[in-house]
Amino acid sequence: MVQSMPAGRRVPPPRGYGRTVTRRSSRPARRREPVELGIAELVPDPAHPDGWTLLIDGVEQSYVDLADPTRLRFAYVRRIASVLDAAAAPNRPLRVLHLGGGALTLPRYVAATRPGSAQRVVERDAALVALVRRELPLSADAGPRIDTADARDAIQRITDERYDVVVADVYRGAQLPAHLAGTGFAAEVARVLTPDGIYAVNLTDAPPLAVSRTHAATLRTVFADVCLIADAALLRGRRYGNVVFAAALRPQRLPVARLAAVARRDPVAGRVLHGPDLDAFAVGARPVDDVD
Repeated sequence: MVQSMPAGRRVPPPRGYGRTVTRRSSRPARRREPVELGIAELVPDPAHPDGWTLLIDGVEQSYVDLADPTRLRFAYVRRIASVLDAAAAPNRPLRVLHLGGGALTLPRYVAATRPGSAQRVVERDAALVALVRRELPLSADAGPRIDTADARDAIQRITDERYDVVVADVYRGAQLPAHLAGTGFAAEVARVLTPDGIYAVNLTDAPPLAVSRTHAATLRTVFADVCLIADAALLRGRRYGNVVFAAALRPQRLPVARLAAVARRDPVAGRVLHGPDLDAFAVGARPVDDVD
């Protein structure tokens, strides 16, 4: 749940964001509360009066700019935003399921860039949801439906072919939970996607990127088109960081050239692995069977 500067076309924020910012001006500059995952803290951005960082136990999780929800601070969130930008024609509303909420950075982004989108957020941590809703509220016309539930339990209750995009950004500790990392969960995501739908999932990994190689193999057992987007330095084995996967049911559905161009231009230069490059990356990796 970490974020950065958008990789797509900017659309003026919907009405209501400015009013929300004005209401916050008289509130305390900092909030610190216990949540299920630890101690949550909202810290103001000294360089941007409407910017806020969410930390859990001192670790940055999310960043939001209440005045401009298209200003994304964290690189991996820009990678996911580039997938959302490429999922359909500009301004076209999407049906988006967000698994993991954080500070609701990506739901705010979709509401600003694709007004009228139908969004649902599934976040297990009820105390975190309450904190974010109270201290970083969304405007009435941008608010998604928010359900407090486990991601797997929630998705199993969703009807087939319901969403254009599913975004998974869920952590337990620093890892994707085991019950969300296997082929069974990937199949559940595929089931709720439309035939042209796209799944975007964020992982954290460190050299030799064994988690990412395994997840590539896992996704490829379910989806016909898969690519990986990550910092170039991470792929060279020089650092720990985030790896974003995009996966689609239809062959050649992913706009790989566009995603690669956006990644190259990002302030934190990224690369896209697809086709033979992803084959080489995942060689020898075995998919993870479902964990109930």
